[in-house]
Amino acid sequence: MKIAGVVAEYNPFHAGHRHHLEQTRARLGECAVAAVMSGNFVQRGDCAVTDKWARAAAALEGGADLVLELPTVWACASAEAFARGAVAILQAVGAQALSFGSESGDAAALARAAQALSSADYRLALRGYLDQGLPFARCRHLAARTLLGEAGAACLANPNDNLGVEYLRAARHLDFAPEVIAIPRAGAGHDGGDHPDYPSASHLRGLIHAGKLPMDNPAALGYNERGVLSRLRGLELADFAALPDCGEGLAARLYRSVRQATALEELYALAKTKRYAHARIRRAVVWACLGLRLEDRPERPPYLRVLAANGRGIRVLRELETDLPVITKPAAGHGIPLLELEGRCTDFFNLCRKHPLPCGAEWSTSPVIRTGEGERA
Repeated sequence: MKIAGVVAEYNPFHAGHRHHLEQTRARLGECAVAAVMSGNFVQRGDCAVTDKWARAAAALEGGADLVLELPTVWACASAEAFARGAVAILQAVGAQALSFGSESGDAAALARAAQALSSADYRLALRGYLDQGLPFARCRHLAARTLLGEAGAACLANPNDNLGVEYLRAARHLDFAPEVIAIPRAGAGHDGGDHPDYPSASHLRGLIHAGKLPMDNPAALGYNERGVLSRLRGLELADFAALPDCGEGLAARLYRSVRQATALEELYALAKTKRYAHARIRRAVVWACLGLRLEDRPERPPYLRVLAANGRGIRVLRELETDLPVITKPAAGHGIPLLELEGRCTDFFNLCRKHPLPCGAEWSTSPVIRTGEGERA
């Protein structure tokens, strides 16, 4: 059975995600869809709007067959680290195809950009622009333009295309050569607004937090604002320096800003400059308040954590050939350092619910299993 791999946050799962999974199957025919999904914290530097098991269950209902967790140390990270962690899991699960949403839908153009961004010439050009103090995203685009021209680098201005390029770079780094399927994105753009058929995830999150769209006990860092600020105020400069992507003076700026800010949005505003993107600052804040350090992120994910599966997904697991432990029962994660750390992250996440929950969900919540007619395990 062919396995199509996708990378997602499903924050929350919506009609556009369903469309992507449907189009993936339309391109590949009969296949199992394995989704690598961020856990309780996401790349924009915040909690997911609801917990990973609820989002994994929604993914099953929407067309995924197997949902595997992308641990926090990759999920809440730069695009490059996010992609490397996720694609390594897809490689380990045996995916033969890699499908993602794309503004351009031009897999060949994205592959050319990925090749250019993996070259020594690109790294040299990038360093030259970074030395000018420009924001990383701008430097990245300018460096790519020197190699590819304006038309060839244009895809890097599109959020989904940009992530697609990072998935392809990660695959090259891992010596992994899946079939690449770039599905044109439908509806509102990334971080866009409303749409009659395909509203953006950011729009839906806004409705949820405003109480206009039902969601059982949603989560956000802001619901635990004082708890976050309290943790940050207890850190020293060396603690901020131990975080990923906190070079170029960002650690010192965060340290100073934490001591002035009385609210999270104020902290972000104090720390932000044209050099430090807002998402980079937010991710550093999440890592700091979770007590994470760069050394906590190994080269590759050391296990496959099952969040949800249906009959086809269970078949994928039974036929899996991997040296990695496959975690299907909560208790099996005890003693694995990264999973123990994930448990602490989940405990903090549950303090960031609108109505806080007690500790222990990581060790008491089983994967969501759905088997039905036509889905023989």
